[in-house]
Amino acid sequence: MRQVSRKSSMESSWEFEMPHVKTERSADATPHAAALIEGLRDIGYSLETAIADIIDNSVTAGAHEVQIVTETNCDEPFVAIVDDGCGMTEDELVAAMRPGSKNPLASRSQPDLGRFGLGLKSASFSQCRRLTVVSRVRGKTVAAIWDLDDVAASNEWKISLPAHIDEIPGVEHLGSTGTLVLWQKLDRLSGGVVNNAQKRAEIINQRLAETERHLRLVFHRFMEATSRALRISLNGRGISPLDPFARKNAATICDPEEILGLPQGAVEIQSFTLPHHRQMSKVEWEDLGGPEGHLKSQGFYLYRGKRLILYGTWFGLSRQSELTKLSRVRIDIPNTMDGDWKIDVKKSSAQLPPLVRERLRKVIERIHEGSKRTYRRRGQKLVDQNRLPMWHRVQNDGQISYRPNLDHPVFSEFAATLPEHQRRRFFNCITLVGASLPIDTLHADMSGAAEQIAPDRLDEDTLEQAVRSTFTLLVSARKDVQEIKGLMREVDPFRSAWSDTERIISSIIEEAEDK
Repeated sequence: MRQVSRKSSMESSWEFEMPHVKTERSADATPHAAALIEGLRDIGYSLETAIADIIDNSVTAGAHEVQIVTETNCDEPFVAIVDDGCGMTEDELVAAMRPGSKNPLASRSQPDLGRFGLGLKSASFSQCRRLTVVSRVRGKTVAAIWDLDDVAASNEWKISLPAHIDEIPGVEHLGSTGTLVLWQKLDRLSGGVVNNAQKRAEIINQRLAETERHLRLVFHRFMEATSRALRISLNGRGISPLDPFARKNAATICDPEEILGLPQGAVEIQSFTLPHHRQMSKVEWEDLGGPEGHLKSQGFYLYRGKRLILYGTWFGLSRQSELTKLSRVRIDIPNTMDGDWKIDVKKSSAQLPPLVRERLRKVIERIHEGSKRTYRRRGQKLVDQNRLPMWHRVQNDGQISYRPNLDHPVFSEFAATLPEHQRRRFFNCITLVGASLPIDTLHADMSGAAEQIAPDRLDEDTLEQAVRSTFTLLVSARKDVQEIKGLMREVDPFRSAWSDTERIISSIIEEAEDK
């Protein structure tokens, strides 16, 4: 076998000269319909990736409204996805119902989100045993049905073409043009519950609710478009887009866009550093992190034709760490690069091409520094030698430890009031507190939900003692009031209780003026 030529497409990059083998007979190797079509069910779709794949077809068809309509609390539950796209003629519908209706090597128009021509069938069969498609164009309505039980009985690649569509669930939602995709016999969605309609409905509805966030992310750029934005609704309720880069937050850091030119098209790369969680509301922070949290949400966000394919991964180029969890990188590729990135049937996984790997490695180094700086800035405020630190950060022999600052004015002022023997015992107690810092527990909490860790709130008496000691020391250092406020506002415990701190400072100033 000898390598002889190279073509432009990655799928057909190499041709080989094969040794000639004389053949005189052939045999029919047509796949068994019942076996192969059942195999299509287990490609690996989840409910969210299956629905997203159906919506891909709607986007490709030019739809601007997609309705997801469900009926779950009945004997024959269904899920219907209805769009207002261009619709299909009967010939086009029959072609679309054929498994492998498009060659993945064929050229596609820019807005075409398809890949193998398998999505409609494999995504649907992953969730149901009966797929009905009704399409309307130029006032004519056509329908076709794949029923896996019929295929199992006949072992033939045949679809049904019903003459009457009025009784098909969901067809009333079709407009003058568009397509309805209807899932029935929801054996994969019902969690194995057959005879308990209410329990089955609970399971299906819960899974649909979990799907909503995926759709908000995957199609957010279509839904955010300034002209003819895509609208998606679930049982009449509109779904809002979810921008994983929080670009509307003024504290988000957006790096300039980079373009990497490759033979099959251009790769657009843009890095973002999200704001610290204290710079957005709790609702926004949790919505952005999702159920898996920000630690699992950091990484590359790969878009193909503005459709999010993959997110929450560094493609093995970096570890997901607490210090880098604010890092996000948008990567945009055209559908001409499907082969280079090895986009799979589900359009939910990809592999990094070697030419892009080195560029992204440099991007990671740069953006990680931005995320680390965001956290370190806040950490340094507690240990900065110029800001009256309550704690010292000590690095020795490759190990980092934290020790209470025994020279802090709160400690030193109180110690000065004590007899010598009690003063030594007091400092011993403080040192003991520092040495007993629960490092393992802190590490576990920081790894799981760092934003839920907050300084303990001081009572009035403790805070006043701390404010008076610190303020007095800074005055003796010839700092003016505004400078003192600026310094104290940057560090805890004063920052966390700033309104009370400022009130106490005002009282101290009034007392001084009255003397």
